[in-house]
Amino acid sequence: MIPFDEATAVETIAPGRYRGEVSPGWTIGPKPNGGYLLAMLGRAVAASSPHPDPVAVSAHFLWAPDPGTVTIDVGLLRAGRSASQLRAELRQEERVCVAALFTQGRLGEEPVHWDQGAPRAPEVPFEACVPSSGTNPSGVRVALMDQVEVRLDPACTAFARGEPSGRGVVEGWLALRDERPFDPLSLLFALDAFPPASFDIARTGWVPTLELTCYLRARPAPGPLRLRQAAQLVAGERFDETCMAWDRTGRLVGQATQLAGIRLGG
Repeated sequence: MIPFDEATAVETIAPGRYRGEVSPGWTIGPKPNGGYLLAMLGRAVAASSPHPDPVAVSAHFLWAPDPGTVTIDVGLLRAGRSASQLRAELRQEERVCVAALFTQGRLGEEPVHWDQGAPRAPEVPFEACVPSSGTNPSGVRVALMDQVEVRLDPACTAFARGEPSGRGVVEGWLALRDERPFDPLSLLFALDAFPPASFDIARTGWVPTLELTCYLRARPAPGPLRLRQAAQLVAGERFDETCMAWDRTGRLVGQATQLAGIRLGG
């Protein structure tokens, strides 16, 4: 097990420039998870920002880095009273792998004024959900599963038996195996941690993230997160999905939309 804080650690090598080590323990097959890379970027951005927490992030994934050394360059675009905007690029051997824009603020636990537009949190208890294995339906080793516990609603596990339901929905719970509570940085990772909702539509090969946008709404209460991942459209070797995250109290703490590549029948 490689703890999240260790796997996302960065060190300053110059003003606005940081070095990190992409961990082989946070990979799917040979490549690192996109949300994990975004969390590493977020740690560098927080070190450069007058505001501590990411509240809105948009990232484009240009190349998938290998485990090993990366550099992150951060530039401050604007520093406001309640929010700051920064750009960040993750490079490996001078190749830009991830380019992102961050809006930083301060997340708390303010009361919710209205939430009727959001779906309800999944209701199946953590203990009643099915633990996921360390191999995906295509037989690819998912080292990431050594670091997290993914438990799926039994109604959403048909794809693991090679029998996708066609609904394009995956629901369940997520916890870090080092028992670290979720915070804004690990919430960025969580919004890209579940199996792609496309697995519940058809058998596919690797599903690489092209663009990921995250909104963080509150600091999660301690404990595992409830997640709901749902696909909207599959066409032209692309598909999009949304991810909603609630903490153990049922509060919506984060949401994301991503566009990913897809190869059916893989």
